[in-house]
Amino acid sequence: MTDSTDKDRDAVARYYAAIAADYDAIEEDEERSEDIEEVADGVAGLVEGMTVLELACGTGRFTEILADVAGHVIAVDSEPAMLEQARERGLDEDLVTFVQADALDLPADLVPDGVDPVKAVFTGFWWSHLTRAHQEQLLATLRKRLGKDVLLIVLDENYIEGMSLPVARTDAQGNTWQIVNTPDGERIELPKNYPTDSSLKKRLANVAREIRVARWDTVWVLTCRLK
Repeated sequence: MTDSTDKDRDAVARYYAAIAADYDAIEEDEERSEDIEEVADGVAGLVEGMTVLELACGTGRFTEILADVAGHVIAVDSEPAMLEQARERGLDEDLVTFVQADALDLPADLVPDGVDPVKAVFTGFWWSHLTRAHQEQLLATLRKRLGKDVLLIVLDENYIEGMSLPVARTDAQGNTWQIVNTPDGERIELPKNYPTDSSLKKRLANVAREIRVARWDTVWVLTCRLK
């Protein structure tokens, strides 16, 4: 029998598979784009020359940004339709490796031969789709596969009254969901959390150090180092 956490992950996969071809246009917003551009400049300064593991790379928007400065980018996504869009960017194969894999169960042989070990992990607009149980699973997986002192950078969006979709449901653990529509009219209940700074720091306190959270009008960024 499929449990609720499997259903949540299936919902996220179905939604992003449905919007893959139009994702970049859907996400385009002038104010948010300005915030992301500023964030990208900061992230670039943190990962210059490093091997970066990008989780839930989607259409490769951030992969392209990271590839301009990183030593190598290993861009992971579980959804083939998203990876297809990312590969169409034509990024240098010597600098970028695309991998179809479950980011919550990363393969041991993730780093290509001849590439330095992963020193930084980046994920954009994915953390909020993870329930608290899956967030804990992700952090445990990263520590197991990568070890300590790896830089973790998480980018996600703020809840904006009147712009963000309303929260449709909240469970006993504080996870929240929204109702989204795909281009073909399917209604999907999608996990979508909007954490406070204090809840983010509490969530990571046992597995990370040097935890910092910065917020812009539309997005927030967390940086830390895994213990």
